[in-house]
Amino acid sequence: MNVVHIHKLTKSFGTTQALKGIDLSVKQGEVHGFIGPNGAGKSTTIRILLGILRKTSGKITLLGGDPWQDAVKLHRRLLYVPGDVTLWPDLSGGEIIDLLGRLHGGLDLSRKKQLLERFQLDPTKKSGTYSKGNRQKVALVAAFSCEAELYLLDEPTSGLDPLMEAVFQECVAGVKKDGKTVLLSSHILSEVEALCDRVSIIRQGKIAETGTLSELRHLTRTTVNVETGRLATGLEKLSGVHDVSQNGLKYRFSVDSDAMTGVMEALLPLEIKALTAEPPSLEELFMRHYGDEINERGHASFGASERGSGRNAPNERGGV
Repeated sequence: MNVVHIHKLTKSFGTTQALKGIDLSVKQGEVHGFIGPNGAGKSTTIRILLGILRKTSGKITLLGGDPWQDAVKLHRRLLYVPGDVTLWPDLSGGEIIDLLGRLHGGLDLSRKKQLLERFQLDPTKKSGTYSKGNRQKVALVAAFSCEAELYLLDEPTSGLDPLMEAVFQECVAGVKKDGKTVLLSSHILSEVEALCDRVSIIRQGKIAETGTLSELRHLTRTTVNVETGRLATGLEKLSGVHDVSQNGLKYRFSVDSDAMTGVMEALLPLEIKALTAEPPSLEELFMRHYGDEINERGHASFGASERGSGRNAPNERGGV
């Protein structure tokens, strides 16, 4: 069963087409990663799912309903954490968590207490004194203290240190264990690798690839480090081998996935002393899709973007 089903979704802001026919399905009980650089369309897609923005065309089903027509009813069944949380500065963190919990229909007080301790958040301080990371903690504690069928998380760990990111990952693993569904937009690629069952890569308003990490890893090469007892000659001439470097009898090179068997057959007679094979990381998968753009720009930009609010949100054109 698909908790989220998107078919040929488009969204235009004036003459700018932010989404160009997105197809995306999120299965019940899975953690689905949604990755792409600034301006790719991640946050725009999520805000359409929330009923904050209205689609230009296409079909969307969210928890069996329409996110625009059924927004109030659907919001009782989902939770949303953005990457840039704005709080009421004169309220304490604890008061805001309780308020958000009541708006959702109630929260688990025992779970709230545990989460405050795990996220090391002082709920007595006014939110106006909080750092960005602490503001994120308020939203995360409120979200994971409540019950929901679907969690929409858009750069949720922005501003958190690595220790708190680990706590977040434990929380996501916990809701998945309970059979809940998570759509996670993140630029922390190790986070996506650790948590997600499937990943969708969005590029220039279109879904470039969707699949499990093992399915997507065919897109890039595996890095091999090998030490042999005999001199290896002609490695660079083997089909599927790239970027060979040598230090004595130690070699490092990359291999296309479909060429690995032939490479191993060539190495075996050379008296292998040590060998490691490093599968491509999600970052490498991403670079495969965006390498040309990044070379043109001179850098990669993975951070949170497409911020804004309101159903019309005309100021979002620059962020999609």
